[in-house]
Amino acid sequence: MECQWIQNTATDLPSLSESLTDNPVHFRTEFVGYMEMYSNVQTVAEYLNAHQGWFRRCAAPMKTETIGNNGYILTVGRFGSCGYEVEPKIAVILHPPQGRVYWMNTIPIPGETNLGYEVDYQACMELTEIPVELAGKGLEKVYKKHGLSTLPEVITKVEWQLKMDVAVQFPKFIYKLPLGIIEKTGDRVLSEIIRQVSPRLTYKVQEDFHERWNLPLPPKNSRHLQRVLTSEVQAA
Repeated sequence: MECQWIQNTATDLPSLSESLTDNPVHFRTEFVGYMEMYSNVQTVAEYLNAHQGWFRRCAAPMKTETIGNNGYILTVGRFGSCGYEVEPKIAVILHPPQGRVYWMNTIPIPGETNLGYEVDYQACMELTEIPVELAGKGLEKVYKKHGLSTLPEVITKVEWQLKMDVAVQFPKFIYKLPLGIIEKTGDRVLSEIIRQVSPRLTYKVQEDFHERWNLPLPPKNSRHLQRVLTSEVQAA
């Protein structure tokens, strides 16, 4: 799957990079993944397009605020390490689909500066309708368990790529620590954001969609997330 990554075009919003003047440390990573939806591509697309109905519900327990018609501010959660504590927030825009391809990317959080970090999160998602024979293992079993004897003719495979660059401005005492400890602290920020935003959200979307249409929930092996680029650390 090829994605043309979205560039931040919200020129009316200030860049948080301007506040990270004291040598922020960058942590970068990239993932690919997929999930299966037990319905045709049109039904899945109509569901995803109406994100005002499912996004905040599926993002829970993260706190969520809306921005305009297609944006959300997510509060990932508070955690700390080595005396450094942070409550990461990101503002994301869900762009209208182009065909069966969807994009989501971060923008600066309106009205908030000097957060001490900046998250550049970009995700591309594509829907593909496939014969049921190509579905992952377990479909027939969960259909029988759900009391359904007839399998669907086709299902939808949702594939995505995501990449992330987190710039963290640590307190001065952190910079006196070995690079390995700084890397561990930054990786926790990165891992927590990915864990909250991607695998958990994926499962909640799957669950919400299939419950809405009274379909069996796909098994765990219908969801996959894999790191394709080892996290990198770079001082600005």
